[in-house]
This record gives sequence, structure tokens and C-alpha cells, in this order.
Amino acid sequence: MKLTVPFNEDDLKKLKIGDTVFLTGTIYTARDAAHKRLVELIKKGEKLPIELKNQAIFYVGPTPPKPGQVIGSAGPTTSYRMDPYAPLLIENGLRGMIGKGGRSSEVIDSIKKYGAVYFGAIGGAGALLSKAIKKAELIAYEDLGAEAIRKLEVVDFPVVVINDVYGNDLYKEGQSKWNRE
Repeated sequence: MKLTVPFNEDDLKKLKIGDTVFLTGTIYTARDAAHKRLVELIKKGEKLPIELKNQAIFYVGPTPPKPGQVIGSAGPTTSYRMDPYAPLLIENGLRGMIGKGGRSSEVIDSIKKYGAVYFGAIGGAGALLSKAIKKAELIAYEDLGAEAIRKLEVVDFPVVVINDVYGNDLYKEGQSKWNRE
């Protein structure tokens, strides 16, 4: 299935765990240090450097681009490091997260409550994933280096639905399936 970002909430409701999705549009990058700053701004009631409504954040710290490239290798980082911050970002409009690994029960509860989706990207395939990134622009927190917030324009960026809007979890379903067989 192909989806455009920022998301349409009705499109997100059609997704089920295990679905392969190709994202096209604008996504943002951010890791734990940037998440901490975003959450601090929300708690202070201050304006964020990015719009969260119906948006997706890719948990990545890309390498510098080689000549002729828009971005270097862009593989997902482990998502649980963003778990302390994700529920507040979801409550404030974030509808998609892209990373690798499982999420806490608090994040999954927020995903279900607010209709968000957690997508998995293939770890170890950063060079391949970077080919779907057509433009990269530094937006905020330049002092964080590779972990600064960047705006990415992507075309057919491949991801898999790990947690859908209904609270289902592909990792738990998979373990359960294999435990029965």
C-alpha cells in the first residue's frame, strides 16, 4: 500500500500489523535528545520547530552525504529510547513513528488512544533506505549533529506496520503464532 505523509487519519485506520507500506511526502528525523527538547517545549507551552499534526518522525541519525547525495546512510535506531517522550508527542498530533524494535505498553496505549501507527524500517539497510530520500533539510537543533531534526522528502520509503491504530503488535502476534506451532 502507498501512503502520503502528512497522513490522512482514515488511511491509518486501514492499516493492519504486517502490512508493507511505501511512504511518500514529508517526514522528520529526531532521536532521543531532540525528543527531550520537543517535550520540554510542549510542557512550557512554547511553539515547536516542526508541525506534529498527522506527521511522522523517523528515528534516525543519518551519516553525512557523499558528494552528489542528499543524505548519507539512514538506518533506523532503536525505538525504545524515544518511549519516555513518544506519548506526549502522540497526544499533540504525531501520527507516525518509524524505527526498529518494540515499544513500551505506554506508547502502545497512546498509539491506540490517539490513532497513531508505529512503523518498522529494516535495520542494517541504511544505505538502501537513503535511496528513497530525495531531499534533506536541517530544521532545528544543529548542535545535536547527526541527531538534529531534519525534514526529509521521501518517495516510496519502505516500512512495515508494527503497531496499528487498534493496539495490535506484530512482534507479540508473531511470538504467539510461533509458540503455538
